Amino acid sequence: MKILIISPHPDDETLGCGGTLFRHRIEDDELYWAIATGISEKYGWSEEDVKKRDVEIKSVAERYGFKDVFKFDYPTTKLNTLSISDLIKKIVDVYRKIEPEIIYMPFAYDTHTDHQLVAKAMNSTFKWFRYPYITKVLMYETPSETEFNFIEKRMFCPNVFIDIEAFLDEKIETMKIYQSEMGEFPFPRSEKIMRALATLRGSQSGFKAAEAFEMVYERR
Repeated sequence: MKILIISPHPDDETLGCGGTLFRHRIEDDELYWAIATGISEKYGWSEEDVKKRDVEIKSVAERYGFKDVFKFDYPTTKLNTLSISDLIKKIVDVYRKIEPEIIYMPFAYDTHTDHQLVAKAMNSTFKWFRYPYITKVLMYETPSETEFNFIEKRMFCPNVFIDIEAFLDEKIETMKIYQSEMGEFPFPRSEKIMRALATLRGSQSGFKAAEAFEMVYERR
């Protein structure tokens, strides 16, 4: 199976479905990663920060064993200033290159505008007659974004659960590569919260630890 994870930012892939990606890896599926945004000196980041982020992405990609990584390099937090048609084209170009069968995407009602716009762009790409190889699309939840949707009435309602008990520690160790993104409890992106969420989702599905998803599309 060809698996594509699209993350608005580096770290969303691990927070949202890191355990599931490790499970795909041991099942010998082909893994691909598309990152919508990036940081650069052009947008005010220091050379040191940019180099550090590049090293983090490379290290994370090696841990998951991604066959290819696609960097769109749109400015982080500024997708709302750009043409959504350009973002759609970037996503479609990835589809045409790898022909993914399963796609993981951010929750469409996350609080972060970048997450919302990536999801909106992807919504335009699920017509079966254009991309017949896509058989399943699932939205993942991102701690620090998904649970802070206080205004929209549409909340994350998981209906797919994947057992990640064997991969939870590896997921957390991978997240620690993003040193600047982790914090101490009760910060949402902390080890304690990651374990607690996995336990909660496991309790909903009969596992000791699980990741939860909303099925967007499935064609059998």
